Amino acid sequence: MAAAAAIAANPLLNSSSPARPDNPAANRRNLPTAAPPPLTLLPRCRSLRDLSQVHAAAVKSGLNDDPLVLTKLITFCCLHPSSLSMAYARHLFDRMPPQQDPLLFNTMTRGYARTPTPSLAIGIFVLMLEHGVSPDGYTFPSLLKACAAGKLLPEGKQLHGAAAKLGFHGDPFVLPTLINLYADCGDLPAARRLFDQSDGGGSCAVCYNAMITACARRSLPGEALQLFRRMQAEGVKPTEVTVLSVLSSCAMLGSLELGRWVHGFAQNQGFLSSSSSSVKVATAVIDMYGKCGSLEDAAAVFRAMPERDTQVWSAMIIACALHGRSDLAVSFFREMQTQREEDGAAAGPDGVTFLGLLSACSHAGKVDEGLQLFRAMEDFAVSPETKHYGCVVDLLARAGRLREAHDFILNLSGENSSPVLWRTLLGACASHGDVELGKRVFARILDHDDSHGGDYVILSNLCAAAGRWEEARAVRKMMKEKGAGKTPGCSAIEVGGAVHEFFSGDGRHPQAAALRRMVEEMAEQLGYAPETAVVVHEGMTEEEKAASLRGHSEKLAMAFGLLNTPPGATLRIVKNLRVCKDCHAMAKLISAAFGREILLRDLNRFHHFKDGKCSCGDYW
Repeated sequence: MAAAAAIAANPLLNSSSPARPDNPAANRRNLPTAAPPPLTLLPRCRSLRDLSQVHAAAVKSGLNDDPLVLTKLITFCCLHPSSLSMAYARHLFDRMPPQQDPLLFNTMTRGYARTPTPSLAIGIFVLMLEHGVSPDGYTFPSLLKACAAGKLLPEGKQLHGAAAKLGFHGDPFVLPTLINLYADCGDLPAARRLFDQSDGGGSCAVCYNAMITACARRSLPGEALQLFRRMQAEGVKPTEVTVLSVLSSCAMLGSLELGRWVHGFAQNQGFLSSSSSSVKVATAVIDMYGKCGSLEDAAAVFRAMPERDTQVWSAMIIACALHGRSDLAVSFFREMQTQREEDGAAAGPDGVTFLGLLSACSHAGKVDEGLQLFRAMEDFAVSPETKHYGCVVDLLARAGRLREAHDFILNLSGENSSPVLWRTLLGACASHGDVELGKRVFARILDHDDSHGGDYVILSNLCAAAGRWEEARAVRKMMKEKGAGKTPGCSAIEVGGAVHEFFSGDGRHPQAAALRRMVEEMAEQLGYAPETAVVVHEGMTEEEKAASLRGHSEKLAMAFGLLNTPPGATLRIVKNLRVCKDCHAMAKLISAAFGREILLRDLNRFHHFKDGKCSCGDYW
């Protein structure tokens, strides 16, 4: 690798006692201090075309090779990076006289790091070393961000070593980008080791933010919240970045109690009153309340906002969709359009907005209205993407219009015919018991991806439910040969400020035995006959099937909530998979018999159980 060779050959990175400059600007060239006349036009530039006109004026003035002019032009390009502007910057950069100051090299790497081709930043670093220019504390953050953006872990590790040799390993700007690098490249353990082993780095808010954000992005909300509590215990003041990541983690876990505390903290710290951050934080708060089961709180925050952009409207519409409130989702969309007509500066709907609308219609079974909204995307110049097509497939298939959904996918161009669409249709085939179409859809999925264990399980169960055991066994055998695994069911419930997790059939929780006994007692007291038809394992007796159902994670979470909360308290549960038919039926009975409201968020939506009924109307 060019970077490795340049690092190995450079004396700056291989001396026994590397010198870290105390003043990075000490060797900076003596550039003119007065701006030449063409540069006075630079602040008025709004595009690369404008910049080229300023450059032309400089050429006409005889300043084509003036270092100050070239530096200003390059800096402008790098502040507004794109493929074209960075190509222009590189052309100007190559005209510069030999540099001994890292400033311009750093500017170029910072620009490349923010483009679709971040790997080009490595070439600038190699050129920097070849010219004998010593990197400073501003060099490595941009390079490491470029490696993270491009998933260039080997190059990132080489830069890590170079930073360590030059004494920048623990730099407050370098350390967080190192943590981000390893986290974004999938090596979260390495990121955590850096965080834990750093000398004083753990007390740095930026380092905490890097680690908390990394956990949130890698779908490890529990670890993110633990780090947040540690951050508070150590007296490190959270920032806006902290708040956004913690709100995201609360949303993933369904931790309403902690989410409310973070909301209050954000208000007290002024994050919801500052014009620069209020909209972003408020959007995260709305998203958190929506995903934690409090649509009322989400709407209250939304209504209190003096300004609303597209992201805010979209967050509110998606919250309505999660709760199966298609009427409210469409109502907010109409209100959004009214505001747009009254205020020309107001942003219009985007792809995320329509994703929420289509999802809301799908959950409510409003097929015609959903299709009408899908067609309306063209009116707003919003191009459909795979997720929108997936919503249309779900909209049709959930309503039993399987052949229409099948034809819809076939009519899409090859680049849009994602296995996600076929998986959506396969799930609907299972719900409606269509084995033949399910087998054809399964074959389509295997053409794209044969490693997803859930696909095999769905088809195997579909065949077994139809009594076609030989075909079911063949699918299970194929699954085993491919080494495809099944995601275990997991449910979480927040009690007393702590989130407790339960896995189906898992006895690791301290109260596991008591919970299973309580599930058995509840079933007996309620006179509930388990729907053993949903268990399709060959050779199992009815009692064994019933025992298997009693161990489902959402039942254990409900039992835990009943045992550990006062009478009448609402139970809020989050499950990582779709809630099964048996657990859904039992939740309705528990809500009536114990006088509890149960909010259960599964993979697709919220189910509000109250007085023996569910908000989904048994349509899910």
